[in-house]
Amino acid sequence: MRFAKLHRIGLTSILAAFLCAVPSLCAQDSGSDPTFVRSDRPSLSVTVHDGAGATITAAGTVKLYHDATLLDQAGLSHGRAFFSSLPFGDYALVVEATGYKSVQKDVNLSVQMRYEVDATLQREGASSSVEGPAKPILAPKAKEALDKSLKALSKSKLSEAEKYLAEAMQLAPGHPDVLYAQGVLFLDQKNWTQAQSVLEKASQLDPSNARTFSALGMAFTDQGEYDKAIPPLEKSLQLEAGSWETNWALGKSYYQLQHYDQALKSSQLAWTQANGKAPQIELLVAQALTAVGKYEDAAQALRDFLKHYSDRPEAPTARRWLDGLASNGKIRTN
Repeated sequence: MRFAKLHRIGLTSILAAFLCAVPSLCAQDSGSDPTFVRSDRPSLSVTVHDGAGATITAAGTVKLYHDATLLDQAGLSHGRAFFSSLPFGDYALVVEATGYKSVQKDVNLSVQMRYEVDATLQREGASSSVEGPAKPILAPKAKEALDKSLKALSKSKLSEAEKYLAEAMQLAPGHPDVLYAQGVLFLDQKNWTQAQSVLEKASQLDPSNARTFSALGMAFTDQGEYDKAIPPLEKSLQLEAGSWETNWALGKSYYQLQHYDQALKSSQLAWTQANGKAPQIELLVAQALTAVGKYEDAAQALRDFLKHYSDRPEAPTARRWLDGLASNGKIRTN
């Protein structure tokens, strides 16, 4: 399940901070990096570790689910499994290995790229302080209400989402997935403080949910608390391949804290992942390029923005930044 509209991350602070000085399914079973067949669809690489961080050698299987339906599975070889040419969408990976507790990982494949997923398995009978308490199972009616709420959120139908979420909250008020959805709703309603509170609780109840940490980081970012935003955003990326929204929020937070090299890396990744869905990201890329002294690259990013998005409200700002680079002698003028 995927949340939407979280990319609306206060452009005002980004603009003000600029210094003019920006597949059908198939699985491969191999212990080494396979050569994936080139396609216009995503691929997925799964690496499985034990509690000590070593790649497991036990026999095991990775099962790939889409919409609660088993689509494919791959045997583990040297702790790794591979899937290629996958349709875009949300997936659940169930990783099983002899002598270990199984674990589930959720991943959204929204960009034509290779996704890297790490899974850590705990031995049977071993306690795990990382996984935290087992997540309770949602009753069918609660799950149905939650799914309807998330679907409404993805379409920005906030009133409808709120209605179904109220039903889910009544049936399963303390479930981390329900709290996550409530946090996303608060984010869409721009209730940052409430979103932060709910998402912090959800992350404590389910410390393996990357989407919860991503949303929590965005709640901090939207409040301008960039130092607090970075840890949950980084945690989200550690748990699974991040969305462009996560990388954009992280890039913005890095930039505001003057970690310019990291800001450049995150913003460029977000720009690639977004694939034109959020043109504003290119302005952050230009900011970061300027901050690390790559003025010609920053100017080119601004020219590209003006070429493709001249009708957007940010266009005058992009033009002003470009003119500032030229007037300050940072770039060549023709």
